[in-house]
Amino acid sequence: MRGADSPPFFALLNSPMNAEALNNTVLTWMENTPFFLVEINISSLNEIVVEFESETDLVTIEDCVSLTQFIESNFDREEEDYALEVSSAGLGYPFKVLKQYIKHIGQEVEVTPKSGKKVTGILLSAGEKEFMIESLVTLKKEGSKRPEKIPQSLIFTYDGVKSTRYVIRF
Repeated sequence: MRGADSPPFFALLNSPMNAEALNNTVLTWMENTPFFLVEINISSLNEIVVEFESETDLVTIEDCVSLTQFIESNFDREEEDYALEVSSAGLGYPFKVLKQYIKHIGQEVEVTPKSGKKVTGILLSAGEKEFMIESLVTLKKEGSKRPEKIPQSLIFTYDGVKSTRYVIRF
């Protein structure tokens, strides 16, 4: 997980595409919008995948088309010879940047720690180094015959978890 002000992640494998120019183009399109960049991957074959998300809503197909057209208007396919895929980061996929955590404060998430089993709870807060959820933990109180589910706040560091994802309930 990267911090709020850290640059987007680029997976570059000897890519001829100018990653910095691509990043700047995407960020220019996002100016004065609720969108934020999650990740850009560029393969050695110039296969580009741009993932983004909205702070307020779901990303629509029209949003993806608009960003695709903006990128294509700034990079000549004949010169650069690239394949482009633009998509939302996707519900149900692990969070990659702090803004995704912040967006989902107050919602149910599933955390998979590097050590231990999955924990589900309500995301209470997210900071630069750690986040907190409230989870129902089954405990047997003294003098009680049956265990009860008690809310408990749990703090995780980003580097201490394999993944955190939004829980989708139907």
